[in-house]
Amino acid sequence: MSGSAIIARLASSVGALPAEQWDALDNSGNPFVSHAFLSSLEDSGSLGGASGWQSAPIVIEGADGKLAAALPTYIKQHSQGEYVFDHAWADAWHRSGGNYYPKLQIAVPFTPATGPRILTRDATLAPALLSAAEQLCAQNGFSSAHATFITPDQLPMFEVAGWLIRSDIQFHWENRGYANFDDFLAALSSAKRKNLRKERAAAQDGVEIVRLIGNEISEAHWDAFWHFYQDTGARKWGRPYLTRAAFSLLGERMGEHILLVLALMDGDIVAGALNFIGAEALYGRYWGAVIDKPFLHFELCYYQAIDAAISLGLKRVEAGAQGAHKLARGYEPMQTWSAHHIVHPGFRAAVADFLERERAGVVTEQLLLGDRTPFRKGG
Repeated sequence: MSGSAIIARLASSVGALPAEQWDALDNSGNPFVSHAFLSSLEDSGSLGGASGWQSAPIVIEGADGKLAAALPTYIKQHSQGEYVFDHAWADAWHRSGGNYYPKLQIAVPFTPATGPRILTRDATLAPALLSAAEQLCAQNGFSSAHATFITPDQLPMFEVAGWLIRSDIQFHWENRGYANFDDFLAALSSAKRKNLRKERAAAQDGVEIVRLIGNEISEAHWDAFWHFYQDTGARKWGRPYLTRAAFSLLGERMGEHILLVLALMDGDIVAGALNFIGAEALYGRYWGAVIDKPFLHFELCYYQAIDAAISLGLKRVEAGAQGAHKLARGYEPMQTWSAHHIVHPGFRAAVADFLERERAGVVTEQLLLGDRTPFRKGG
């Protein structure tokens, strides 16, 4: 795949590429596009095989022979683990006699967190990367290519290339210069503030909560968390996405970017929440428990994350996909973005019409949800 002497190629995996060169393509501090994170998914067996995710990064080398640009790209045989739902598109295309799969996914697997998708030392290479993705679809009979959870500053690159833009809503907590958790509570209405304090007291009653980072996390901690993760994954997705080995590799390769919050009763670990630490945000990813204790989920996943973000001086907490219940806990509705290249002109026109109507609904929903935040009005 080439154009104007710029040659893009497919690599066999992120792990097959030099880590220092891959990481030099992004200075955002987003943990999920790091070589350590993506190669850990590959090396642990969470990708490849029967997972339906085949790693196929598109890369461009510079005149110095080093990586100059890349897309974290995957060939997909289904639409699982993406959190931007196109099942209806797949169904419509199949009913029309087409094959929606395989498709191309530019994303971080199993991770609904906004981050850079075009990784490059030279922004002028972005069109060549996206053109290469389009050519890969055309040459292999793929129905489409999808870039999910794109940073707003990269959206214009996809728009200029003619990709269709889609939006959705997540709930993020914003740090408005709070000195501590009580400072955050002071920004809430009296009733909401009282409710949050009651929830925290009930959740913490009889429970010891610890926050572990880096080498404070042992294999015994990962064993316990794996048990929680399997249970939650089986109920939510049918099967867990990550293997047990993934957690050990992530802890080994990027432990300083991991915050594990655990709840203990009588010395036994009974619940946990896994977070990743970025340059500006704390990202909540997984949680689970072996007990049913009121408000423990909110405490570990939301309140502890807020407390940790304030302590770490981070700008926000991104608590993952869905969950309007986050609204009452101080998390606000924020738009997320994806971009879509549909090969067939007629199918593209139908998707474009759908997205235009959907975007209007998302804007309205964000406004309505914004009126329901727990903050003091005018405060």
